[in-house]
Formats: sequence, C-alpha cells, structure tokens
Amino acid sequence: MINKVQNNLLSQMQALESMAQGQTLKLEQKTDETTSFSSMMQQAINQVNDTQMHASQLTKAFEMGDSNLDISEVMIAVQKSSVSFQALTEVRNKLLTAYQDVMNMPV
Repeated sequence: MINKVQNNLLSQMQALESMAQGQTLKLEQKTDETTSFSSMMQQAINQVNDTQMHASQLTKAFEMGDSNLDISEVMIAVQKSSVSFQALTEVRNKLLTAYQDVMNMPV
C-alpha cells in the first residue's frame, strides 16, 4: 500500500514539475480506495480509536485488580492514546485552516 501511495505522490510531483517548466503532462488520478485521502483519514481515526479503546481496557482491568498488569504498562498505553488523539486533533485543525484559506481566496 505504501508503494502505491509513494508512486502516486511521485507521479503528481513530476506532473507539477513539468507544469512549472511550462510543459503539459497528464496527471494520473487514481481513485483507488486504498490511496484516497478519505480512506487514509478513516484509517488514522480508526487507529486512534483502537488505541483509546485498548488504553481504556487496560485501565479498567488494572482498576479491577488484574495482577498481570503493571502500572507502567497502563500509563504507557494511556499516554500513547493521549498523544495519538492530540496528533489527530492537530491534523484536523490544520485541515480546517487550509479549507478556510481556500474558501477565502478570491476567484
């Protein structure tokens, strides 16, 4: 999947480079589900959700007295969950800012 994304990005960059040089090159638009932005964003959201659910389960199990869990393991899972959620929030904020900038551009 990463190779497809990299190849798609490379072809887009080459097309932009040729356009900047005054040449015209057809930009290949792939509508493959695995490389679309919405599917990548959905995967990121699902990963953050999974991380949060795992941290919640570990926290609940530790609170219930599971002797197989260390406090450090639980705290690391909670921190991973927190960091991943903060990163996703920042990505969302940047996307909204970019959208607002585009919408405010004069036509």
